[in-house]
Amino acid sequence: MSCIAKLAPVLFAAALSLSAPGAWAQQQTVCTITVNSADEKEVFRRHLPAAKYRFVELIERGRPDWLASACRAAVSCEVLIISGHYDGSNEFFSDRLDESEHLQVDELERASCSDSCTGLFARLKEVYLFGCNTLSPQPLNSATAEVVRSFVREGHSLQEAQRQLRSLNAGHGQSSRDRMRQVFKDVPVIYGFSSVAPLGPVAASTLDSYFRAAGAREIGQRRPSSRLLGQFSPFAMSVTQGITDKDPQADVRQDVCRFVDDRLSDPERLAFVHKLLQREMAQARVHLDRIERYTKALDGPARRTPEVAGALDVIARDAAIRAGFLDFARDADQPAVRARMIKVAHDLSWLSADQHWSELALMLGELQARSVVGVTEVDLACTLNARHELDGAFSRRLPPGGPSDDVAHAAVRACLGSAEGRARVLEGWVGPSEADVRIAQAYLRHRPVTDAGELRRVAAAIVRMPGSNAQVRALESLGRHYVADREILDLLIELYAETPSWSVQAAVAGVLIRADRRAIANPQLLRILITQRRRSPAGDNMTDALIRLLQSP
Repeated sequence: MSCIAKLAPVLFAAALSLSAPGAWAQQQTVCTITVNSADEKEVFRRHLPAAKYRFVELIERGRPDWLASACRAAVSCEVLIISGHYDGSNEFFSDRLDESEHLQVDELERASCSDSCTGLFARLKEVYLFGCNTLSPQPLNSATAEVVRSFVREGHSLQEAQRQLRSLNAGHGQSSRDRMRQVFKDVPVIYGFSSVAPLGPVAASTLDSYFRAAGAREIGQRRPSSRLLGQFSPFAMSVTQGITDKDPQADVRQDVCRFVDDRLSDPERLAFVHKLLQREMAQARVHLDRIERYTKALDGPARRTPEVAGALDVIARDAAIRAGFLDFARDADQPAVRARMIKVAHDLSWLSADQHWSELALMLGELQARSVVGVTEVDLACTLNARHELDGAFSRRLPPGGPSDDVAHAAVRACLGSAEGRARVLEGWVGPSEADVRIAQAYLRHRPVTDAGELRRVAAAIVRMPGSNAQVRALESLGRHYVADREILDLLIELYAETPSWSVQAAVAGVLIRADRRAIANPQLLRILITQRRRSPAGDNMTDALIRLLQSP
């Protein structure tokens, strides 16, 4: 029987239980979303008596629409346990290679805001979020100085503009804590972690100690447990409650819901986006993530329907809003934000394809004129030119010795198709400066070396570098090329045997462990790894992992 078929009777029983008399009426439904390990869930299951608590796992393995399936089955949760690694922004995920399950907070918002799934969270008393930073108060999208300048241009005093900036960051910063409060509206108790959460086995052990001391009497009682918080105090567990209609952020949730509520059609959502853009531009800036995701998600067929095309045309013809939006974009302090706003302007038909690339070229030219650029700017330039549409821009050689004559500026030029810039970056990859090697790493993540002869020459130069942090970083970048070339592997093995540095040895092992297993599987390499190994003050490292790999069947 498939996992979907196995779960169907469970969901059906959970739905029927809402109206079932007798023993079922006294039970509370504990819903679990197990994205990673089941350690926490199993502790709850062991300690909560079956006569009072029934468990429903919402994830249906192999079925991407499992959350929608739970909504359709009319599951109603009173306690919710979510277990998984959390990226601190929008996704719970697993660290197991054989698992593809994940949970987007966007989907939780959709379930919370949509009439098609009102029952899933309607009766929630408590939520347990076992993931890092699930209740972090740090803003994910802080408004920046361009917001102050925008308010001043719109007639506010500098003092009032600064007050507005503080208000926006407080109310619209969209920290993980804010998002969870919006998702779990009116829920009296939400547990999570303001920083690093314990791993599954450690969390399970801590929960076990809590249950042995307090039993099950505090679960589902709508009150925070000081005992539970005390038990998890070494791990920065915190507690909050869902927002209510009287909460200062209630209006923010209404805006959020308009982006995901299934009851709204695309024309209605676009009408809302238009109204949002008619507010002070700083208000639109704090919702940039959602506007960006929504306009990008409007696929070709949807765009071509008369209703959607008409709604987009209304926005496209709003010259005043277009001018304000583009002025705000060009004034953005962060080039990445400016690039994103330019893309939204294109998606809203405010910029043609040629105008879109012209705006990007203008931005990249201004970026190149900066006296200092770094990894962030290199990553942005390569990302924007992923399809090579901007190849050839800024390809000229700059005068030597000028403020822009460095590896970082060369890497930006290389991202934009400059052969001279690329050659300079490869020189930096094998040079003495760790900062230059870091820039080369950023560039090579986007533009790896594909020519075998060139990679051999670079590898030989890396081997000749003096033992240093720069050499370690250079080796790490080489490892990301998944080396299979026999000549390069022999050079690395020779370096491992001769270097006096344990950290260089660990970096070489990192290259070899990523290499073709058949190319490194020989007794001679294993002997060299063991007999020539330098003592490491850091204990177990990549060398140990490589030795274990070669010793395994």
